[in-house]
Amino acid sequence: MTAVTVLGMVAAACTMSSFVPQVVKTWRSGSSADLSIGMYALLTVGAALWLAYGLAIGDLPVMITNFVTLSLLLLVDLQIWWHRRRSA
Repeated sequence: MTAVTVLGMVAAACTMSSFVPQVVKTWRSGSSADLSIGMYALLTVGAALWLAYGLAIGDLPVMITNFVTLSLLLLVDLQIWWHRRRSA
């Protein structure tokens, strides 16, 4: 395994795992009032596009990273939607 591959894997792990604390926090607190739906919507679209790009070029690390990231972002998006719908 090359240093560049290790670098890419560490970067992917950081990107994928960066949304876990937000998912857990909104789940436990039952609130997403301070989160920007615009920011999360844009990140979700970006991750979906990166996933499409990974699929188009057949790059498995890009596909896996962005599939996991997209899944976590969708969880945050759903929590924001649910909490705002419930409080409205």
